[in-house]
Amino acid sequence: MPADAPAAGSQLPFFVYGTLLPGERNHDRFLRGRTRAEQPAVLPGALLYEGPGYPYAVEGHGTVHGSLVTADPSAYAELLGLLDDLEQYLGPGHPRNLYERMARPALLGQAVSGTAVPVRAWVYLAAGAVARSLRTGGTLVPGGNWLTRRPPPAPRTP
Repeated sequence: MPADAPAAGSQLPFFVYGTLLPGERNHDRFLRGRTRAEQPAVLPGALLYEGPGYPYAVEGHGTVHGSLVTADPSAYAELLGLLDDLEQYLGPGHPRNLYERMARPALLGQAVSGTAVPVRAWVYLAAGAVARSLRTGGTLVPGGNWLTRRPPPAPRTP
């Protein structure tokens, strides 16, 4: 079993950082009615890159802002499957993965004041080839916060 894998039968919360955040397009579609709690959190040791309408988190020297989502226990298996499908995760190291699902510590509370509590959570990080491409030519989301990213440029008029 990989070092970052949870114990068999455990139901880790999910750290979300993009379109699954409250107010974003996939939040209600996937999370409404399937969660017990959603709390602000940060993911240390990661950078956030812009994608085609959704972001990618990549391991790196930074912090990604998001939410720690605790699934309703009765909906956990369904939610895990839905999120794996959404993130195009086919299994550990699968060559067609868009994201890899990994267990990582997210921090709840005030990381700045030192009162943050680490919580082991599932997080979807960009898969190998995607991560390499982003590191060489991707656009970082300033501050690692998808909700405060700059708005898309206005269309030009002739």
